[in-house]
Amino acid sequence: MRTKAYTILGTLVLTAGLASAPGTAVAQGTSATAVTKISHSTATTMFRNAGIGWTSSGGCSDRNVSTCTSFEQLNLATAQGAVTLRNASGCAMTITGGTETGHASGTYSHWNGYKLDYSLTTCLGNYITGNFSRIANRSDGAAQYKSASGNIYALEGNHWDVTYYNCGGC
Repeated sequence: MRTKAYTILGTLVLTAGLASAPGTAVAQGTSATAVTKISHSTATTMFRNAGIGWTSSGGCSDRNVSTCTSFEQLNLATAQGAVTLRNASGCAMTITGGTETGHASGTYSHWNGYKLDYSLTTCLGNYITGNFSRIANRSDGAAQYKSASGNIYALEGNHWDVTYYNCGGC
């Protein structure tokens, strides 16, 4: 098994489910890969360092308030996937939705740390549609694109809803 080490806010994080930063939880389930959760603070540091912005319609980061944008309990691979997308595309990116309540439920949901929403920009839209494979529309009619790594990008009208199953080749 390949393990990667990352230093986040001076704390060593090993991916592959072997260890996690203090204050994070590693979910143990039936799958072979454990999920490392990170804090809002860790995620915002990663995003800031990568040049990724975020906004909240409520001007807050409380996970339990739907008008906030929270990254509490975000999967490390999701945050890494956002950084990978930023670096690969070269596009300005603004996150508009994270792990806060108010999104659809499910295993691979915002609440469970697998999804981020991004504002629409011409650059990001052109990158996604030009580099990822068009797949069947989602059940709600949203156009979907799949990256080579398996992450899914759904165009939900006024934003991109991205499901990160992995870090996208980080």
